[in-house]
Amino acid sequence: MRIYMQTQYFPDEPIRFYHLHLQPDLLGGWALVREAGLQGGRGRITKEYFEQREEAEERLIQRRDAQLNRGYRVVFREGVLKSEE
Repeated sequence: MRIYMQTQYFPDEPIRFYHLHLQPDLLGGWALVREAGLQGGRGRITKEYFEQREEAEERLIQRRDAQLNRGYRVVFREGVLKSEE
């Protein structure tokens, strides 16, 4: 599961991006990787670890919804959440 979002373009304002994706870790758990920053620049990367995929998906949805409420829009989405199947 991968979601890439960014803010709308306005003159004299930088475009910000927010990238979320899930990946399995080496111990059988899941990591939610978040990258955020200015378009064209280096972003800040943070990771949250979960024992179950469902927990990681719930957190990804919470983060996605929070960014959508802040004016971000989804540019790219890949994969299907188990809750959407």
